[in-house]
Amino acid sequence: MATVTQVSKAATCPNYVNGQWVESRSGRTLERRNPANRDDLLGPAPLSSREEIREAVEAARRAFPAWRDTPAPVRGKQLLRAAQIMAEEKDELARLLTREEGKTVGESLGEILRTINILEYTAGEARRLTGETLPSELPKNFAYTIRQPLGVVGLITPWNFPIAVPVWKIAPALVCGNTVVWKPSELTPFTSRYVVDILARAGLPAGVLNMVNGAGEEAGDELVEHPAVRALSFTGSCEVGSLIYAKAARQMKKVQCEMGGKNPVVVLEDADLELAATSTVMGAFGSTGQRCTATSRIIVTEAIADKFVQMLLERTRQLKVGNGAEPGTQVGPSVDEAQFNKVQEYLEIGKREGKLLCGGERLRGGAYDKGYFTAPTLFDHVRPDARIAQEEIFGPVLSVIRVKDFDEAVRVASNIRYGLAASIFSTDANRIFQFTDRVECGIVHINSPTVGGEAHVPFGGTKASGLGERETGSTAIDFYTELKIVYVDYTGRKRETNIY
Repeated sequence: MATVTQVSKAATCPNYVNGQWVESRSGRTLERRNPANRDDLLGPAPLSSREEIREAVEAARRAFPAWRDTPAPVRGKQLLRAAQIMAEEKDELARLLTREEGKTVGESLGEILRTINILEYTAGEARRLTGETLPSELPKNFAYTIRQPLGVVGLITPWNFPIAVPVWKIAPALVCGNTVVWKPSELTPFTSRYVVDILARAGLPAGVLNMVNGAGEEAGDELVEHPAVRALSFTGSCEVGSLIYAKAARQMKKVQCEMGGKNPVVVLEDADLELAATSTVMGAFGSTGQRCTATSRIIVTEAIADKFVQMLLERTRQLKVGNGAEPGTQVGPSVDEAQFNKVQEYLEIGKREGKLLCGGERLRGGAYDKGYFTAPTLFDHVRPDARIAQEEIFGPVLSVIRVKDFDEAVRVASNIRYGLAASIFSTDANRIFQFTDRVECGIVHINSPTVGGEAHVPFGGTKASGLGERETGSTAIDFYTELKIVYVDYTGRKRETNIY
């Protein structure tokens, strides 16, 4: 087993199959560089083959019976040990995450602390895998339910939260008694390797957790298609999620997809504008806007729009953009060239669809020339049906939509294909609760940003943002188990009454 120092500074990213680190045999790799400094080479990541996914699935299949029969509280203790290791090594892991993905060290530490909370909470769920007892219509009969694991589950995760999102899938899957084959994003293989190493050192038996690096077109597709994989949990784009859902449905597999977001903040005339402006800028530009819950639309009533937009503009211009490893940095780079180019394309679209107030360009000069840096961008007078108001950009871009009143604000907030998170800033309890009832999304924030969540609280969206049971919290157990109903007849004789 590699040591932590070796893992974090490794020149390669092997797969982890059946309790062993194994080099990919595909011969194909993807070079990973620091997105804030392209001169900083982390190393090559393998693009593994379908055969290597099959080997991992077979290892998970063989390991399942023994892991299923391991008492759930024992399974939970191994997650607690992983939480302890991660807490001890959080600083080193945070530096690696920042170097590979680009977010600031403070944001990296925040992600790691949330991950530790997830491990601790889910470990406790090992003692709460409960069913229920139910009264029977017949004498000396009763019924009860139990939760049982599915078998081998496949997990496909994104690059923007490469520690928290995988762990909030892996942890409940393992606690419930499943075995796992995980395909992380090919953009964050070194961070993924560190996560697996922590879980392995916590004592997981061989084959219980397997990781195979690779591209979605081959490794991911094989994981979806493999007949031994009983369930799939995916986080990523709507386009890929819909394909996975359709393919898995043909095989009657259980599927969970957490996908995109185009999250609105509604600001009414009675709001605390200082709070709203500060919260909005943090929600829009934190993590470089590269999170599904990022604030990307501001819906503000005309009566206060001019004043509020000026407050947003002042705060946006003050943001410090740079390498996330440097103190004081608030906005880092896009994760790679492809994502950076996507943002630049939307900036040009936005210049045709709205009034550019600040940003709208690539940052140049000095250290900026070595990274994928975009100036935090604010557009005003954007139509609700504009592309920059309807399509997920995943970058530091915020659009202001002006509306005449509360009712129009609610309509605009919901008139979109996505339905992940929304926020309202107001001091009017009546309108706050009306908004909560009427807005079409899975998560509502009151007088706080659209971002954020807690380990014990469910997470997920509606419409094109989510399919299947919610992730995290107690509801995470629902996806990774099957409910079995048991009828007990203790009369000792032939039943006289047929209740069916």
